[in-house]
Formats: sequence, structure tokens, C-alpha cells
Amino acid sequence: MSSVASAPVRVRFCPSPTGNPHVGLVRTALFNWAFAKHHQGTLVFRIEDTDAARDSEESYNQLLDSLRWLGFDWDEGPEVGGPHAPYRQSQRMDLYKDVAEKLLAAGHAYHCYCSQAELDTRRDAARAAGRPSGYDGHCRDLTEAQVAEYQAQGRAPIVRFRMPDETITFTDLVRGELTFTPENVPDYGIVRANGAPLYTLVNPVDDALMEITHVLRGEDLLSSTPRQIALYKALIELGIAQDTPSFGHLPYVMGEGNKKLSKRDPESSLNLYRERGFLPEGLLNYLSLLGWSLSADRDIFTMDEMVAAFEIADVNPNPARFDLKKCEAINADHIRLLEVKDFTERCRPWLKAPVAPWAPEDFDETKWQAIAPHAQTRLKVLSEITDNVDFLFLPEPVLDETSWTKAMKEGSDDLLRTAREKLESADWTSAESLKEAVLAAGEAHGLKLGKAQAPVRVAVTGRTVGLPLFESLEILGKETTLARIDAALAKLSA
Repeated sequence: MSSVASAPVRVRFCPSPTGNPHVGLVRTALFNWAFAKHHQGTLVFRIEDTDAARDSEESYNQLLDSLRWLGFDWDEGPEVGGPHAPYRQSQRMDLYKDVAEKLLAAGHAYHCYCSQAELDTRRDAARAAGRPSGYDGHCRDLTEAQVAEYQAQGRAPIVRFRMPDETITFTDLVRGELTFTPENVPDYGIVRANGAPLYTLVNPVDDALMEITHVLRGEDLLSSTPRQIALYKALIELGIAQDTPSFGHLPYVMGEGNKKLSKRDPESSLNLYRERGFLPEGLLNYLSLLGWSLSADRDIFTMDEMVAAFEIADVNPNPARFDLKKCEAINADHIRLLEVKDFTERCRPWLKAPVAPWAPEDFDETKWQAIAPHAQTRLKVLSEITDNVDFLFLPEPVLDETSWTKAMKEGSDDLLRTAREKLESADWTSAESLKEAVLAAGEAHGLKLGKAQAPVRVAVTGRTVGLPLFESLEILGKETTLARIDAALAKLSA
């Protein structure tokens, strides 16, 4: 097995372009990226697009766009090139055909003519007898006469790899030493009856030809590893591979109910996080914690810090649970770590059409620059900025009726009249002066500041919760603030 110290590290990330990218897939990409960076190695990005029925060019382009948004860079692959091009499996079919023919010629593979019905019947019988239900080797050593009979019947064979009759043991970089006995790893298909190569062939062949030293992938692929190790042995014998890579199987990402997070789970879609305004660095920080940690007492860190510390041996083999609230909390911390100028720019997509509810001409850059530092401390995701600042740019606040009912208690009209009077004479260049005005209004009615400011906030912003009130009033301005208090009084009197 290769080790980190004995050879330059070469790892790969090889997704299929099917549907929206999945956060589990991103976590796998992240660990490979960090591992390669940590060891000054090479990250190969390869597209496994041999399934024409499921793969699409749209998904391919979306995948590349998503990886660029996350900030991943790769040393070889699409848009970059490299010595082992092409990096899309759909463009490498001749290579796989050549390898399959060499495996057949050397006796490492054979043609299997069994029909699906025959396979099912024999598997059911094996299960009933308490035996392993994998392929039973029926076609391993067919005579010429048997082959001729099958061909005369018009049967199109698949190609199966001939597993050695020996125990396979390897050291998983995450899980330690693992052993698989022959009865649990039967011969397996590598080429379909129509000649199309299967994942079981193309994946290890590409790893061999691209000289991959470390395969870091999901736990769901662990059962295929002994098959690939046996195939590697054959590829080395044929001069196609130089060595067998080291394998590390990353823990499952779990969703609700102790079930593996699937593509059907809403929280699994990378696009969802991008649309909600997660920062790439915040999302990646959280995903890195699904099986790894920088230290026991520190959850917030940069990707540079992760790269400096990341070792695959530190990955926990136990399943990791995806916690959306913790993901949001970590993202909020990263939002607060941004420079204010950076924050104001990253919010732009949510401040203009078609997302923003105000007319483009009503957006005021000066007000936005003034409110941004206050908004930055309140957001969990960038998309929340729209509702937080809409009162600044809309002609009237978006009134939340629940907030209105909650804030406008008996006597609120008298309180608002007093607050308006105090605000009329306040210093509108000072948020502190506006606070003192509302505080004085509250004292006049026997209320503390918290109770006194609630009707003012709802009258001006439409909601009971939002950005710091007095800084918001200062930015909104005296004329608009007093006009909105007047409108609230009119609504109360009605």
C-alpha cells in the first residue's frame, strides 16, 4: 500500500453529473482537497459520466459552477487539463475496452452468460440454504461446447472479474485493518452485455492510469474495496497500474431519524445553501466538522487553518449527524468575521431584483452603507438581509399583523403620541439622543425602554424584531419616521 510519506500524494474527486450537488459529496471533495493541500500533493478532478440515462450537461456545468463557488481548485481535470486527459469518462471508452480485453486474455476475467432470472433463482436457493447469495461462479470455467450453446441461444454475455480464492486484508486510513473472506466477495461484473463498462471497472482503471495514491471516499463504497484491490493486483500484473492506492472511507452523513442523508432530503442540496446565502467558508467549516475537528474546543476556523491541520487519520469513523441549526450558527460567525466592505458586497444579490421587494430606484446606497455594520451582527444567512432592511427602501413598512397585535396594547396610542413629541425635538444625528427620547416617553407612561420601544419599532419597521432600533431610526430619517408613527396612530384610531 502507498503511504503519505513514501510517494507524492495524488488524490481524486470523481462525482457523477446527476442532479443537484449533495452536501455529502461536498464533504468528500473538501476532505480530498484539504488532504492534497496539506501534503502539497495533487488533486485530480474527474467526471464519472458513463451513465447516459442519468448524466446531463446541465448537471455537469452546475457541478463545476458549484465547486468554483465553494472555492475549490484542482490541479488536473476539466477546465485545467493535465497529463492524464481526458478527465471525463465518457471520453475514455476506448481505454476501458482495451483493459477489459487484456483482463479477459490473461484469465482475470471471463464471459458470463447467466440470465437475470437464472441468477435470481440461484440466489434465492442460496439464501434458503443459508449460503452467501453472491454470484456462484457458474460461468467461471465453461467448456467450448457450453459457450457455443449459449451463443446459439442468442445470449449476450457480460464480463465478470475473477476474484482470487483468498482472504483480502487492508488497512483503511480511517478505520484501521479490515478483512474480507472469499465467500463474501464473489466475482463481479465489469462490462455490461451491450459492451458498456461499469463503475467497477472504470473507477479503478482511471485511478490506476492517473496514478492515484490515496482514495478517500464515502463509507457506502467500502464493500467494493476488496474487489478493487484484487483488480489492482491484476492491473499491476498487466503493467497497467504501478501500485495499489491506500483507501480511507469517510463516515456517513446522517439526517433525521438516524438515516443516511439522501438526495431527497431538503437539507442535502448544495443549491439550497447557496440560495439562502450561506458563505462558502461558513458551509465548508461546518461540513469539515462532520467527521473531523481542528481541536476539541474550537469550531470556527478558516480553510487555511484546516489545510494546515488536516490528517486523514484524525477522521472519526462514526456516522456524523447533520445539524442545520449548528450549520447556521457557524455561518453566522463567519458573516461576523467578514470585513464590512466585503459583507456589503456579498449581500448585493439580495438587495436587487428579482429578490428585493423595492423598486430599484428606491434603493439608497448611502442608507445601505450606514445600516450594513448593524445588519452584519444579526444575520445567520445573507438572504435574511432583505427582510431586515426593507423598511429603509419601501414607501411603507411591511406590516406583520402578529407583531402589530403583540406590540399595540391598550394605551399604545398615547405612548406613540408622547414618543413622537419627544422624537420631534431630539437630535437626529445621534442614535443615543433618539434612544433617550423613547426612554423619556416610556417613563412618562410608567414603562421601561423595552416596553416603550416595541410600538415605535412596529410602527416604523413593521416588525417586533429587527436591527438596532435607534440606529435604524437615525438612518431612516426624521421625516419618514414621524410620518410612519402618524400612520400607526391613524390605524389605531380607526
